[in-house]
Formats: sequence, structure tokens, C-alpha cells
Amino acid sequence: MHLHRVFQACLLLLVHTVVKVAGVNFTQCLNDIVKNADATQNLTGLLNGDGDPVSVASDATSISYSLCTSSCGTGQEPFQWSVFSQEFSAWLLPNLALISQLPFGAQYRIDNLMSAVLTVGSPALAGYSLFITLLNSRWINRRFKHSVDYPNSRFAVSILSSLQQVPLRLHPDRARLSSFIVLPENDSWWKCFADFVDYTHTWSIASATSIAWVVVAYILTVANSLSDVYANVQSNGEATGSMWLWLIPIVVGWLQLSPKCDFNRLQAAYDRADRHSTRTETKDVHMGMLPASSRRALAITAKEEDVTSPDELLTPPVFNYSRSLRWASTAETMFLVFKVASEKAHSHLPVSFGDEWVESDNIDDIDAKNRRGSPQDTVIYCTQADGAQRSHWAPGVFTRMAIASCAALALQWGTVGAALMVAWFTPTTVCLFFYSCYVELANVKQQMGCRCIGYLLYGVIATLIWMMLLISSILAHYSMIDSHRASLSARVALAFSHLLRWTGKLLAVINFFVVVLACTFQYSNFYDRCFCNSSVFTRGSAAYTVIIETTAQAAQAKASWIGALAMACTSASGFLILVYLLLDALPSY
Repeated sequence: MHLHRVFQACLLLLVHTVVKVAGVNFTQCLNDIVKNADATQNLTGLLNGDGDPVSVASDATSISYSLCTSSCGTGQEPFQWSVFSQEFSAWLLPNLALISQLPFGAQYRIDNLMSAVLTVGSPALAGYSLFITLLNSRWINRRFKHSVDYPNSRFAVSILSSLQQVPLRLHPDRARLSSFIVLPENDSWWKCFADFVDYTHTWSIASATSIAWVVVAYILTVANSLSDVYANVQSNGEATGSMWLWLIPIVVGWLQLSPKCDFNRLQAAYDRADRHSTRTETKDVHMGMLPASSRRALAITAKEEDVTSPDELLTPPVFNYSRSLRWASTAETMFLVFKVASEKAHSHLPVSFGDEWVESDNIDDIDAKNRRGSPQDTVIYCTQADGAQRSHWAPGVFTRMAIASCAALALQWGTVGAALMVAWFTPTTVCLFFYSCYVELANVKQQMGCRCIGYLLYGVIATLIWMMLLISSILAHYSMIDSHRASLSARVALAFSHLLRWTGKLLAVINFFVVVLACTFQYSNFYDRCFCNSSVFTRGSAAYTVIIETTAQAAQAKASWIGALAMACTSASGFLILVYLLLDALPSY
């Protein structure tokens, strides 16, 4: 009986506390404070919209933070399910659904989940991986197009461009690579593999519908928001909608690039190419040639101990950041072998030393007899005359990395910055959003509040993740210079690479929940409390809450929303336009 009474007392206390927390009415609280001030003539804590003291109680539209907590309490405005569900379904749900249209294809589901978390956790990393993939394809295509005219070269550039989502490797035996490229017995393999990996992961009804849903929902909700800036503006998703706008160009960009990232499908294509390729005849083996089954110098899989970063083994294209340097080095090696073979063929030099050049019936073809020789002959044939040592870093790789970084950061901060713009020019009221970083504009003091910190934290962490993982890939590639990692610098670089990768992924998981919770708190009025509305973080003891906004403040808020809309749409469309303009130089055969 005693426990029952204690339970009843606790339940009543909990209900009273919830009602009190969820039932704060700041407008009514201000009215009560003004009535009390009229009666006592105590105007302490009563302020105007700019935070300055008033001489008449009825002129007060703001109150100090201390007066807010003492008179109104520390709770929030009431949670409104109808508002929350409407804002959640209009602003956040379409974007969460659009994540399903990202390219995945990993061997294990947990890796697909991690790719989605990385994409949302760092839009800069997602944009970087997309853009570096595009730039790498353009680069290798131009290298082959301008310098190589040799059998299978058009298949080779198509294969290289398609295999940026796998740990592309060349056999260390130089005879394997040179024989793989020049011997005519391998022609069927090049053609078959190029055909098998030339599948498309592009537009479908599901992807088009998802993108259209996000775009239409964004347009309709923005139009509704701008039509009445006073209605539910505290939980309005204008800023959150702009912040998520980066996802559209990422999804559309991958659909346009059509990355080959299905692990099982790529492995099957590789095996099918082996089965369909022509086997070397017995007489060729007697000449010292490598058997066809062992001549595959190009591998698309690797063991974990053979890579410096486990992310290289993961086929979802967001992990292309970890492969781009190694891929570029591999592609450059193949290009140089093709280039030397092409130059010698143009000089009418056959592979077999001492043989005469045999003219082909077709002036554009090279007779197969000119392409046969022993493994030693092929190595000599494909070796550069000057014998110069090739750099571990592919030419122009850092320029491409810089361009991709700029494009990715512009996309991320153009959309996240749009959310901050809404904050920058909107006063912190219980009916309006929040203040951003401290500025003074038109005598309106603006500061940083809870919502702004959530958006800013998301953008900063996302940038930090991109930076850490990019540096991690550079250090991992540097450690490969010493293949046995005997030097201290290589071991230290690899250790720091692992540390940065682990930390970056952990931050991505945290940032994923940061952005989802920031949006949820926004829609649920969680931020609508004295502490957040007063911008205590930066105002300190001078913090105050605006209860009733002026017409000028509302007009300023509406103008900021229009500016944020323009900024977010410009950055997203600009990224898409740039991708579209660069697509024309992708390899095809």
C-alpha cells in the first residue's frame, strides 16, 4: 500500500513536470510579466527588440534570460504532433528516402550501410569522391586519346575508367604486363571484359521518382513557408531543407557517371572474360610465352594485407577517395606501356627482336606476327628508351585532388551555408529561428543559438571528416613507396593513416546522428526554450529572448529565406552543371 502511494506520487510529479516543461507559453508569460511590472513599476529585464531597456512596460517585446528562466521556466513550447509530422514528412523524410538511390554494391551489407553514413556524415567527402572519379576518367581518356594508337587501347581506357571502384592491381612481374598488352592472344580478353563491365547503373523509375519527390516537396514547402513567415516558424524546416539539398546533385551525379560498383557482378565479368578469351596455342608456349591462364596481369581484387587501407576493398564509390591515388598510379603504368608499344609500332618495329616488320592488309591494323615474341622480347619492347624512373605519384594527381576538393566544399557549404544564412539574418525569437555568429547589421544584434550551433557543428565536422580521410589516403599511398615498410617514415605514415581513417569514420557516424537529431529537434520545438532563444552561448550575461518580433524583423527573416533558397539552389545546380559539362570527355568505345 505504501509503495502504491509512492508510485502514485511519482506519477503525479512526472505528469506535472511534463506538462510544465511542454506547456510553456512565452507570449502569455510576457503578458504576465508586463502586468506585474505595471503594478510594481519594476522594469528590470524588460527590453525592446534590439535588447535595449524600455521605459514603459507595454513597449517590451523582449526579456532578459534571467527573467525568462525565473518567470517562464526552463521548459520548451508545447510539442505539436501535427506540426512535427508535417515538417518531418515534408523536409527530412524525402531526403532520407533519397539515400536509397545512392550507388552501393559492396560485398557485405555493413559496408553499404557505412557508405550511406559516410555520405550523409560528410557531403564534402561524397562530393569529392564523385568529382575525383569524374576527373580521373577524363584524365586517363585524354592521355590515351592523344598519345596511344595500339590494339586494345580503347578497351583498356574503358576498363580503367570503369574499375575505379575496385582495388585495381598490376602483377609485379613486368613480363606479365607487357605480354598482356602486346600479344594478340589476349585481344579477346580485352574485348570481352570491356563488354562485360560496360553495364549501366543509371536512371530508373525509382530513382527519378525519389528525386522528383524531394524537388517537388522542397518547392511546395518553401512556397508555403514564404507565404506566411509567422506560422509555426519556430519549427519550420526552411533551413534544414536547404541543408539537405546537397544530396540531389550527389545522387544525380552518380546516376550520370554510372559507376561499376557491384562487387559480385564485376567479379563475374572478370571470370567470364577469362572463360571467353582465346587460349594460347602449344607452339606459343614452346616459344617461351606465358600461358594464357597466368598472363592476367590485371587484378580487380586484393587481400586485406595487400592494401594499405581496407577502404580500398569496398566497392561503393564514396570510398573512391581511398583508391584514387593508387588507381592513378596503376593507370599511368598501363598508359606508359601502351604508349611505348604504340610508338614502336608506328616506327614499324616488331616485338620479336631481329624479325622484319610485316605489313597488314588493312593499313589501320597491325599484323599479329609483329606482336608476337618471348616474355623477354615483350619486356624490352615495352620499356622506355631513356630508362627513366617513374614517379610514385601520377602526373597532375594533386591538381585533380584540389579541383575535386574545391567543388565538393563549394557544394557542401553552399547548402549548409544556406541554413546558416537563414540564421544570420533572422532574430532569435520564440516565433523565429535563431541568431548566427555575432554581427551588427542595421542595429540588430545577432548571436549564435542552439540551432545555429547544430548546423555549424554538422558542417565543420563534415569538413573535418573529408580532411582526415583525404590525408589518410595520401599517407597510405606514401607508405607504399617502401613496399616492405622498412623505413620509419613509411611505418609512421601508415600508422597515422589508420588513425585518421578510424577517427574520420567515427566522426561520420556521430555526424550522421547530429544532422538527424538537429532536424528532429527543430521540428519538435525542442529548441524553443529560454536558453536557446536567448543565445546564451555568445551573449553570456547579456542574453535576452525576443518574444514578439517586429514587422521589420519578419521582413528581414523572409528576405534571408529567399537568399538562402537562391544560395542553396545555385550551389547544387552549379555542381550538377559542372558535372554535366565534364561528362563529354568520358571514355567510350
